[in-house]
Amino acid sequence: MMSDLKAKKLLILGGSRISCEIVKKAKDMGIYTLVTDWYSEERSPAKKLADKAFMTSTADVSAVVDLIKKENVDGVITGFTDSTLAYYAQICQQAGLPCYGTKEQFETLTNKRVYKKLCRDFGVPVIDEYFINENIDTADLKGIKYPVLVKPADNSGGRGISICNNEQELITAYKKALSFSESKEILIERYITGKEVTAFYILQDGNTYLTAMANRHIKHNQSDTIALPVAYTFPSKHLIEYQKNIEPNVKKMFESLNMKNGMVFMQCIVKEDQCLVYDIGYRLTGTLEYKLLDAVCGYNPLEMLIRFALTGQMAKFPLKEKVTPQWDEYGCNVSFLIKPGTIEEIKGIDEILEIPGVIDAVLAHTEGDELPDSAKGTLRQIVLRVFAKTQSENELEKLLDTIYNKLTVLSSEGENMLLEGFDTEEIRGALC
Repeated sequence: MMSDLKAKKLLILGGSRISCEIVKKAKDMGIYTLVTDWYSEERSPAKKLADKAFMTSTADVSAVVDLIKKENVDGVITGFTDSTLAYYAQICQQAGLPCYGTKEQFETLTNKRVYKKLCRDFGVPVIDEYFINENIDTADLKGIKYPVLVKPADNSGGRGISICNNEQELITAYKKALSFSESKEILIERYITGKEVTAFYILQDGNTYLTAMANRHIKHNQSDTIALPVAYTFPSKHLIEYQKNIEPNVKKMFESLNMKNGMVFMQCIVKEDQCLVYDIGYRLTGTLEYKLLDAVCGYNPLEMLIRFALTGQMAKFPLKEKVTPQWDEYGCNVSFLIKPGTIEEIKGIDEILEIPGVIDAVLAHTEGDELPDSAKGTLRQIVLRVFAKTQSENELEKLLDTIYNKLTVLSSEGENMLLEGFDTEEIRGALC
């Protein structure tokens, strides 16, 4: 418990299951928690954990500001999706409370087309793209080389994304992506397969620090959908090359936006040893890598964002004293994927938590939850994330094999819902 934050009031915007992580951490810090959105407790489970809950929509800025004043809230935080960020900035501004980013910064870093241009301006490599108008003119389609990836410019989590191998598939996918895009901007990128990595950053008072680089292991275990992540392993063998050739330009790019505090992740595909950025988030990410940073490096970005919300400071110490992406230990985040259906039973989590080296296990679904067919190809298919660390690559491979043998997820029909997972042999030669 942090005595200087004890009994302060923190309002969390959005009560999704993953937002339970914010509530739990804030409570561990001695903070009084409030959660608001317009969903019931069944759809907004963080409300059940919070000290107080409300039905005020996070998009109703003036109503949330009134709530803040009425409840004497000391700080506001939002979590793991892009959609709330602009509202979060407006709410904090009108309420006179700390916000780690501005509305303009969030708008830039949640629009894929806008931030890809920014990357190009600063020499940060990105994936090539094609431009067509909403009418999908035949002339625009002639120059496209397949396969391509079609996705909304302003959505995340795999929603609205399609792989297209011909013109008709592209037209269908374009219309689908439009239905997921508030801005009605669609991105068509060259579809590239290859190894993937994610770079994680923390910012403090205008200083940018690379905290980690992970191999993002993906699995093509379903037809007609994008591959989904099944594991992240740290630190990646691509770290040194990234630090040398890309990180300096990324820092200049963040400086151009006048970014001061917060955290950022950048997902990349590696092609010919070059990291090509394809996704950026100026927010907490579902990888929950802060659990590994806490266990391996001794600092916790989630705690820092909570502290910032209540005090306007990320930490009581200069981050440069602790931050290094070259870890002394190896870490992993394993994601278990399930097929659509109704979850009848989840077994093995207690056994997983007892395995030496396991740090935590976080459920994304519980028994009784129904995963619809529309969730295929999105991060909603993740049922469990497990976090662990070891002293060697060989130990990490063995540990992951042990973890995989423990979990069972059964449907209401008694069928195994788990999809094929991570091939642990991929660790060999992938770590720094």
